Order: sequence, then structure tokens, then C-alpha cells
Amino acid sequence: MKRAIISSDDFGLSVEVNEAIEIAHREGVLSTASLMVAGPAAADAVERAKRLPGLHVGLHLVVIEGASILPHTSLPLITQPDGWFSSSQLGLGVDYFFRPQGRKQLYKEITAQFEAFRKTGLTLDHANAHKHMHLHPTVARMMIDIGKNYGLRAIRTPLEPPAPLAASEKISDSFGDAVLRQWTRLLRHQIRSAGMVTNDWCFGLAWSGHMTAKRVSALATHLPDGVSEIYFHPATHKNALIQKLMPAYEHEAEFEALCASSFKDSLRTSHVTPCTWQDI
Repeated sequence: MKRAIISSDDFGLSVEVNEAIEIAHREGVLSTASLMVAGPAAADAVERAKRLPGLHVGLHLVVIEGASILPHTSLPLITQPDGWFSSSQLGLGVDYFFRPQGRKQLYKEITAQFEAFRKTGLTLDHANAHKHMHLHPTVARMMIDIGKNYGLRAIRTPLEPPAPLAASEKISDSFGDAVLRQWTRLLRHQIRSAGMVTNDWCFGLAWSGHMTAKRVSALATHLPDGVSEIYFHPATHKNALIQKLMPAYEHEAEFEALCASSFKDSLRTSHVTPCTWQDI
């Protein structure tokens, strides 16, 4: 049986992202969104979510290239003076794994983000991490251990099989892609060992920022059996922050894809059943 969770990351990053998520949920196929609790437009996102009872909202944990909940004075080893995490996966990865003080600060911040989500009054549907940083075993362990105290039961595994993409559009599959797929086994083991659930497949990595209507309509006809999460980065248009962080991303095109009749029709004719994390 083919099932699909249609989701969006970066809820709360900007009003333009929030607008796209609301419209794509009301008029398109979007069922799920992941909230950046320290995002510049987080309050606006929460307000919208509360008037959209059918929208399932989870935590988009930010421990790289984004704002922290706690001030820099509480996180001097892992944030910059402006209160943002750096963009260096290697540098942060080393701090999170090898430096005891870095791990202690990370634990405090992850706890603070789950607590901030709890204070919104929204039901915690799932969790994932910005830039898939929960592939880092330390981040994953803390997400799971802390999340349990806040009712977490579902976590994304970013495992993207190449065959459906290749069947939809010619792509190159690198050695690095293959290594990443193997690395996801550790995360899946951590999730299941904790008694939590995860998806079978995930789409949105190779085409990140470029999930156009043409691509996802073709992808829908080649989805494998099991539960696939198809995630997007939509926005009604780019503001200065989005342009700075993701200059090459086609946010408007991804928004249009979520509302495209071709995508909706392709899911239906391919007998793909829409689902949520609560259905796993």
C-alpha cells in the first residue's frame, strides 16, 4: 500500500512561508508542517495553526543555521553573538560530539525548543531537524530522550531511494548519496529502539528547493510501497531573509506544486493514500 505524508518545513520562518502553508493546506494537498519555534514569524504560524485544526504541526528542531531559543550567553560554545547557530555542519558536529560543554548546551537548547512548542498549546505531531541535523547521533539521542517527556512519538528518517527519482527524471546518484542512505540506518534504529515510529521513505532531498509541480506529479506515479514523506519549502514570495538563507530555492514554485491539480490528480490515479504521522 502506498501512503504519503505531504509536509512543509520552516513554518514560522517568515509570514510568506506561513501564508503559503495555510493556503496549501486549505486549497492544496498539504497536511503537515514543522514549526521553527524561534523563527521570526513563529507567533504568526501558531495563530494560523490554531485556526487550521486539520493541519498537523510538529517541531522543526533548529541546531544549525537559525535562531536559538536561549540567549547566546547561555550557549556561548554553540551559537554566535547574534544568537544564531552557525552554518558549519562539521564545526557544530564536532562540538556536539566531542565537547562536553557543547553537549550540555545543546541539551539545554533542545529542551527549551520542546518547551517552547508545548507553550504554544499545539499538539506535538512529530519532530525533525533543520538541515536533517538529527542524523547526528548526539542530536538524535537528545531529540528522542527529551521529546519523550513532551509526547513525541514520530520522527522523520530522511531516506530517499534513488529509483523513484530516476524513473521521474534523470538524476545522478553519487557515492555520498549512497553513504547517506546507509547512515540513516543508525537514526532509524535509535527511533525504533525508543518505541517511536518513522516513515519508510522521504522525498525532498535531491530536489530540495526545486520540488516543482512537474517533478512531484511524476514522482507520485513512482512512489514505492510504504509510507513516504514528501516535504516542501513553500512561500508566497521571497523576503530578504529567505533570499539570504536560500537564494537558489524556488519557494514560489514549491508553493504552486502543493496546490497544483496535476499533483493531486497524480496521487489519486496512482492510488496513493494521503496520511499523517498519526496513521503510522
